[in-house]
Amino acid sequence: MAKELKLMKGNEAIARAMIASGTDGYFGYPITPQSEVMETLMAEKPWETTGMVVLQAESELASINMVYGGAATGKKVATSSSSPGISLMQEGLTYLAGAEIPCVIMNAMRGGPGLGTIQPAQSDYFQSVKGGGHGDYQLYTIAPSSVQEMYDFVFDAWDIAFKYRNPVLILTDGAIGQCMEKCYTRDYIPRWTEEERRQHAPWGTWGKPATRSHNIITSLELESSRQEVFNQKLQAKYREMEEKEVRFEALNCEDADYIFVAYGTSARICMKSMELARAKGLKVGLLRLITLYPFPKKQIAELAKKVKGMLCVEMSAGQMIEDVKLAANCSIPIEHYGRFGGIIPSPEEVLEAMEKEIIK
Repeated sequence: MAKELKLMKGNEAIARAMIASGTDGYFGYPITPQSEVMETLMAEKPWETTGMVVLQAESELASINMVYGGAATGKKVATSSSSPGISLMQEGLTYLAGAEIPCVIMNAMRGGPGLGTIQPAQSDYFQSVKGGGHGDYQLYTIAPSSVQEMYDFVFDAWDIAFKYRNPVLILTDGAIGQCMEKCYTRDYIPRWTEEERRQHAPWGTWGKPATRSHNIITSLELESSRQEVFNQKLQAKYREMEEKEVRFEALNCEDADYIFVAYGTSARICMKSMELARAKGLKVGLLRLITLYPFPKKQIAELAKKVKGMLCVEMSAGQMIEDVKLAANCSIPIEHYGRFGGIIPSPEEVLEAMEKEIIK
């Protein structure tokens, strides 16, 4: 698969990036608005070219446990779903985190709660960055805001997943998944050979040579003192992520009096709102969050000392704003604006909210 420029949906970009990044297996279950991921993989038939396994499981519960089994051998294994499906996967995700198994999961968020609607939303923030399952664990969570990033972040996700032996969540939504844009593809990365896999995943259950003891993959430890030590190891890993792997984009923040804070689709909208504000003589900037965990705490704290107010824009009733307020730790006005139930706000609505709630 050579480099080329193609017009594709966000969901198609995810699928093609999985093939190009040397993914060994994909196990999923169809659910709107991300079903094109599996449909594209089935159409591309990578098992004929790269040997990649693509399998539709009987449910989301089955698919996440297939990911557990495949990824435990040190192979690159992925899945994708949408909000209700990701909810069903929570037990599997906490097992993966507890067993320190690298894998990649994509969530194309839709409106809830419950089955809700098939329209896009951003109301899975808490579930994604606070640990939707049980235990003190974190998923590295990265939020694309374009089709190109949907493609590129798959490659980044594999790097992070194996660097830290941790599941990586690509958190997007139905708008970007269904959005069609031009996308530059990359040269194909061959799947690891058995020797390369053993080098990248010496912990994997890929067979026992005479030179070492058995590799054991488990998230169970019944001795409390040993489980505490293991949890301390996990927390140290998460602190390292927070120190080294934060990603964000600051636009027109150098001279800004006011800041939009947003991610994904909301950040795209805020870019236009910022342009409209600047055209009116209002010094407005945008802090686009790329990693939601680790959260850009330091960057928000630094900006909060310089600006007069922040508007958190997210397609939910207000979730990310809690982390923004904690990070800012100051008395400037920080308010939320968002539509939910599958409604996407317009740039004009967002600017009006800034003028009404923050600038006044």
